[in-house]
Amino acid sequence: MLRPKKVKYNKARKIRIKRMEHRQTKVVFGSYGLKVLDGGKISSRQIEAVRRVIVRKLKRTGRVWIRVFPNVPITAKPNEVRMGRGKGSVDSWVAVVKPGTVIYEIGSTKENLAQKALMSGAKKLSMKCAFVTRS
Repeated sequence: MLRPKKVKYNKARKIRIKRMEHRQTKVVFGSYGLKVLDGGKISSRQIEAVRRVIVRKLKRTGRVWIRVFPNVPITAKPNEVRMGRGKGSVDSWVAVVKPGTVIYEIGSTKENLAQKALMSGAKKLSMKCAFVTRS
């Protein structure tokens, strides 16, 4: 699973996604990409599951870039614990993505194969995604 080696603060506040992304909206490294149309949180498990699906569909041809990293901790309290007594311990890590963010890129492969791989990987995510090209 992906997680940061070191963070400044152990526990984060709740994050609200308000606006569209304006920085990571274009395909930079590869030729084809997967763009998120809804904002939300992607867990480290989801990122790894999508990567596995894409690599399996490509049959190890082509190259894959992951443009997001889970650097926000999600805390959880154990079951059957009474309210109060502070915030729970870190349970998992998520990447917060705004609408319009390119999260995966593929290079050096055919367009129809790249589209099949990225759209089958998008089924693992809990948000709407679109296939985009470099131009």
